[in-house]
Amino acid sequence: MIRQQKSTERRAVAIGSNPERNRAHNRRVVLEVIRVHGHLGRTEIARHAHLTPQAVANIVDELIGEGMLIELGRLRSGRGQPPIQFAFNPDGPLTAGVEVAADHMVTVLLDLAGGLRAEAITPLERADPGHVPQRIAEEIATLRARLDSAVPRLLGVGVVMPGPFEIEGMSSVGPATLPGWTGIDAAPLIAEATGEAVALDNDATAAAVGERLYGAGRQIGSFCYLYFGVGLGLGVIQDGRPLRGAFGNAGEIGHVVLAPRNRAVSYGPEGALERVASVFALRERLAAAGLKAGSIDALHALFASRNAVVTAWIEEAADHLAPAVAMLENIFDPETVIFGGGLPDAVLDAVIAALEPLPVSVATRRNRALPRVMRGQTGQLTAALGAAALPLLDTVSPHLSVAPPPSRPMRLVQNTFHNGKAPC
Repeated sequence: MIRQQKSTERRAVAIGSNPERNRAHNRRVVLEVIRVHGHLGRTEIARHAHLTPQAVANIVDELIGEGMLIELGRLRSGRGQPPIQFAFNPDGPLTAGVEVAADHMVTVLLDLAGGLRAEAITPLERADPGHVPQRIAEEIATLRARLDSAVPRLLGVGVVMPGPFEIEGMSSVGPATLPGWTGIDAAPLIAEATGEAVALDNDATAAAVGERLYGAGRQIGSFCYLYFGVGLGLGVIQDGRPLRGAFGNAGEIGHVVLAPRNRAVSYGPEGALERVASVFALRERLAAAGLKAGSIDALHALFASRNAVVTAWIEEAADHLAPAVAMLENIFDPETVIFGGGLPDAVLDAVIAALEPLPVSVATRRNRALPRVMRGQTGQLTAALGAAALPLLDTVSPHLSVAPPPSRPMRLVQNTFHNGKAPC
């Protein structure tokens, strides 16, 4: 019998270590305990974190002094003096997340509890290194200026871009790749423009992390996330952690050629999956019909009017995506496959419905707890939310695996999102 992991197990937190030399780790443990539970007293924090009450008292006082925690008052829970509760400061430090796509940019600000404080989706006229860093700095400054309270400090900026990163012969392949970035280390350029520490990641991987933290994947330990950016990417969450690969290029499913169910196979770059099943492919077909849909709202309006081009694209995309879903199930054995990103919810729902009947795979079993394919919940903000989580996890989560790949441009040390298990 295969043991089913309980959701409560997935929400377990890390254990602290009492020696003073591990103080930074203990701070992250305390913050993670509070993130998971919302608010707690010192004794409860110490119990969950396996730290001494004195160690917790010192850390909590320190975090209050830094503006990261606040007192909520006392919680009456029986006899005796009620304990003072501590929670994240809603007016405390923020993190910024930025998704740079081929034709637009998504920017968000998150507080320490993961609350969305500000967001913006703006067109991007140029996506080259001479333009993007300053645009990122301007967008972050604009969002910070919108906040009602005093402008909090930033813990850092997470930036995500479409891959693949520095693969000879592939760096300019596909509609989603960014021009001019070959051989360019993006992180220092963006750090110089923003004046902040920068963490860089692949957009589909970050989208999977965003869905895991804030969307449909919150209670799912292992899932595949098909990310409809301009192209098509794949993020894989396995036992709560993202799969990145040796060089950060795991999940480049858009470049895979698959045999569709009901159509002829086309090999080579033109037969790649994202040439058919992507936002770019849909807009390309609309443009050929004299129609322009540069936004999600425009795509939704066309779908709602039962536009023939959109309807035909949904069927064609599903013919290619159904074998892709079965392939992912056979390779990764996920609990479910989630579709999300830059398509309207109604279009994603229609694509998912058109997948039926899905090919037989290891996921074809009775008594499933989840459907084989489901829609994500975080919409077009998914990748930017995952990006904002990168510096947030540096501060909050003790589950960090620092395993830098060989020196490559456009890559930074990656942070492993992990929820409740010791790194392998």
